[in-house]
Amino acid sequence: MTQMPLQCHSLPEQVDSLLQLLHHEPSLRAQQDVTVIQSSLKKAIAPKFEIVFAGAFSAGKSMLINALLERELLYSAEGHATGTECYVEYAEPDQERVVLTFLSEAEIREQAQALCQRLGLTAAIAIDQPEVMGLLHQGCQAIIQQEGGESKSERAKQAKALILLLEGFAANRDRLHPTNHATYSMEQFNFSSLKEAASFARRGSNSSVLRRIEYYCHHPLLQDGNVLVDMPGIDAPVKKDAELTYRKIEDSDTSAVVCVLKPAAAGDMTTEETELLEKMRSNIGIRDRVFYVFNRIDETWYNSQLRQRLDDLVYAQFQDSSRVYKTSGLLGFYGSQIKQTRVGDRFGLDSVFAESIKGLDGQEETPQFVNEFNRYCANSGKLASSRFRISVNSYETPNENYVRILQESGAPLVEQLIQDSGIEEFRTAITRYLTEEKRPQLFANLADDLQPLCINLRNHYLAARWELDSQPRAIDAMKARELEHLGHELKQIGADFSQAIAQEVNAIAGDVTNATFEAAFIKLKARMVSRLDELLNTFSVADAYSRATLSHPRNATAPLMAILVEAFYYLANELETVLVEASQAVVVAFFQYLTEQVRKSDYYRKLYRLLGNDGGIETQLKHLEAQVRHAIANQARIECDRYVRETPQFFGDSPFFFQLRQTLQQTSQGYDCESMAEAEPAIRQLLKLDFEPKVSATIRRNFRQTLNQTLKTHLLPMAEQQADAIFQQYDHARAYLEQTLEKEAEEKILRNQRLLTEVDHNIATYNQAVEAINSCLKAMQLRDRQLPLISTPDFDQTVPATYNSETFDLGSSNGTQPSVTETNANLA
Repeated sequence: MTQMPLQCHSLPEQVDSLLQLLHHEPSLRAQQDVTVIQSSLKKAIAPKFEIVFAGAFSAGKSMLINALLERELLYSAEGHATGTECYVEYAEPDQERVVLTFLSEAEIREQAQALCQRLGLTAAIAIDQPEVMGLLHQGCQAIIQQEGGESKSERAKQAKALILLLEGFAANRDRLHPTNHATYSMEQFNFSSLKEAASFARRGSNSSVLRRIEYYCHHPLLQDGNVLVDMPGIDAPVKKDAELTYRKIEDSDTSAVVCVLKPAAAGDMTTEETELLEKMRSNIGIRDRVFYVFNRIDETWYNSQLRQRLDDLVYAQFQDSSRVYKTSGLLGFYGSQIKQTRVGDRFGLDSVFAESIKGLDGQEETPQFVNEFNRYCANSGKLASSRFRISVNSYETPNENYVRILQESGAPLVEQLIQDSGIEEFRTAITRYLTEEKRPQLFANLADDLQPLCINLRNHYLAARWELDSQPRAIDAMKARELEHLGHELKQIGADFSQAIAQEVNAIAGDVTNATFEAAFIKLKARMVSRLDELLNTFSVADAYSRATLSHPRNATAPLMAILVEAFYYLANELETVLVEASQAVVVAFFQYLTEQVRKSDYYRKLYRLLGNDGGIETQLKHLEAQVRHAIANQARIECDRYVRETPQFFGDSPFFFQLRQTLQQTSQGYDCESMAEAEPAIRQLLKLDFEPKVSATIRRNFRQTLNQTLKTHLLPMAEQQADAIFQQYDHARAYLEQTLEKEAEEKILRNQRLLTEVDHNIATYNQAVEAINSCLKAMQLRDRQLPLISTPDFDQTVPATYNSETFDLGSSNGTQPSVTETNANLA
């Protein structure tokens, strides 16, 4: 039995130490999923190792557990689908016990309701009323009789399950709580032994109303924290019982799963079984710790088609797994039980099966095992005629055949039965895993998960140390190195500035929008639309008529066309004023945003470090802003000057022309201003039809392109010129740097020494954790899983392959010392 070695007791602290080192390296955090490591650690050190038996109801989960432990603990009967959870844990021989938790009355009613619906019986709402229980009992008995027996069909099995549920409700009514789960110890029932308590819990009527049963029993398989968990069927009648099993499969406490499947009896995987497999694979805490058990394999002995379908299924979906078993839990378990019986108790009929042979009418019933045993002897083809000469006689009852056959063939037949059941193979495999393989495998999984993390940390620290160690350690050497790279730095700063300006220009013209620019342009559009509405609503025909007659003093009247001419000039000029102001506001907002972005940039900070100023960038931006404002104002005037011309639709066969003709007819009725004034609404409508499309084209298409192009043609050449101007300031930069570099070099050397000390400290912490983990792995005989250390000779090697010199920026662009975290990020 594998116990936790002393060398592994500090394992959580050592793994946490590595995770803390990772946490302080931002560039590495994104590469490593620590949840996998945390899950592996939890499994490796957990005091309990839960093995969940999951599958459909009647798949034989409980019988398999009984067979593993070679004692009848859990209740097992076909068709009995309840929401009972069973936990089987280790206890010393003198501390064996059982803890019982009952369903609430509400849950029992819910289960009864679900079974009634499946059986087509009257809804079981008032099951506490004797007459209702009596009617339901009669209905279930009638179904069982119609089906030919309680185990002859699924419908009959469900009817039997309902009978047991009703009997359990009646027998334990005083122990049930209306809405909560009531829990009782073994002593509260006055049970003197585990066997007595288990017998109570195993009784079908009692088991049907129990929510959870906790068995604490003595068995080697349960040592080292192994817990066997039997869950409700994934196709249980009550949906929440099935969901309980699915949740348990996804629970982080679940360490392994025995997946009990029914294709051996049914021929195909059900939808619920497929979903079960998917949920197992999604739980990182389970990994490959899955045992696939095709129970009730004996059904394939009598049906060649069923046997072929099962073989095809195993080959298609489970050939990659080494843990596939074919069993008959019923034959295997009871075969092991009758090994201890003799002819005196009729090979268990009077002991093991004493309860199940009692018939309601006083006649002796045939246990299910006896029927299957006789069937095995007669039709399975598993018994060689040279060893066994067995006959099943029709003139004898099944029980008589059973006793005679065992009396004639004895122990060899029972041993053959157990071997054919596959239970011994399954028990041997899971026992070997739990007692020999489990703990080393858990630690191997943890080591495998830690390996990438340790490699990344090791390479990271070696690269960081190599770069820091290669830095000059004398002030003069540091100054010479900085001046050596000055020209390259200036050129790079200019290139960064030019690239940043190009990106901003592309942002306002492409798919990636500039929020500041968009907000300013939306205001422009709103002002243009608002001003046009205002001009149209306040347009005065009298004022336009007055202006037209003043232009021609010899005439006392004016035609409609003269009114329209005045209106066109008036609207165009007023809209021009708005467009000029609004477009200049867009330019001002954009350049203000651009200046802020420049000030926040790394190249701007580096310029101040190298030159003591911004190299003339802000002056250039202010000068360029004035140029762009002037240019865009001219473009706005040109745009609005075109408003004076009528649109082509004005005279076409369209609403324009119709409105114009109607207005001409109205204004031609007289020669004074009054006839014109009466047509004012019609003239406003005419102006609206002409000006709204013009303004819409401006704000939706024309002027946006004009703005984009104007900014582009001014900004891009300026950026290139400024980049060259920055590079041309090399002499000034050298003179300025020589004044400040000595102090900066001194600070940088001190900082590099501090960072080198910190890296060495991290390496020491890393080595301490890895050495402790490796000591644990050695104790678990996992020398091939040891994690890599960082040794002194590694420091003299060339920089690791993952190292990229461009990622190491040990200089401080503004003369200040970066934080350790920032520097470590650069050293990634």
